[in-house]
Amino acid sequence: MAYSAEISREQPTAFLFLLDQSASMQDRFGGAEQKGDAAPSKARVLSDTVNRLMQNLVLRCAKEDGVRDYFHIGVIGYGERVQPLIEPSEEVQNSTGLIPISHLAERPKRMDERLREVDTGDGRTEEKRVKVPVWFDPHAKNGTPMCQALDLAAQSVRTWIDQHPHSFPPVVLNVTDGEATDGEPLRYAQQLRSFATDDGEVLLFNVHLSSSEAPAVELPSAAGELPRTDEYAETLYQMSSTLPFSMRAAAEQEGYTVNLDTRGFVFNADPVALVRFLEIGTRPSNLR
Repeated sequence: MAYSAEISREQPTAFLFLLDQSASMQDRFGGAEQKGDAAPSKARVLSDTVNRLMQNLVLRCAKEDGVRDYFHIGVIGYGERVQPLIEPSEEVQNSTGLIPISHLAERPKRMDERLREVDTGDGRTEEKRVKVPVWFDPHAKNGTPMCQALDLAAQSVRTWIDQHPHSFPPVVLNVTDGEATDGEPLRYAQQLRSFATDDGEVLLFNVHLSSSEAPAVELPSAAGELPRTDEYAETLYQMSSTLPFSMRAAAEQEGYTVNLDTRGFVFNADPVALVRFLEIGTRPSNLR
């Protein structure tokens, strides 16, 4: 069955995040519960969310003997420039832009203090200041060169697949708040999804961060579920892969109703929906 390869140090998988850093990412979340001046920008929420998700991926790979390289990670920002937001160390020389997670764990840009809900051990939680790793900061400037970002992602995953032909295929998560300003992204998405390991084609999931008040649509199974007033939502839907079995199971555990046609797409995500979706998108299989 496709998308069933076990993930191990010998056969890792890869996660590549494509993050919109255009000027409009300075805007506030349209779907956020927090409104007004106190509401964080899309760029800030996205940066905090992906940094925290990367920390969780590190923790999933942490064993008694250290952080095992079950995952290779990459982050590409696109706005003022299209560029990797994390760079490999001198010891990791590769042409994929995807970094073994043990090296990522050892080299955050810095450690910040943040307020987090911490389990007290008696069924309660309390807010405490904890140190958290930060690998990249928010940025928002210029247009939305999504086609260039998808093209760079295709180059990265194609090279990675050549080196890992039997692995669970790479998962690419694209988070954007607007229409591409450098062409038609659908054909670039189709090219990206055409690359495959023995276990299946590359998975491309998309998250739309809107400034509108339209209701959120999470994990749709048909384009008709999307708002008719937003043509670009349908483009992102068409760009998105259907969820493989293991991710459909993860979605069901989170309370979603899914079927064989469910696509990895969220429209008008608020911060909570963004976190839930990214957690589902990074749960491809059991580790070995």
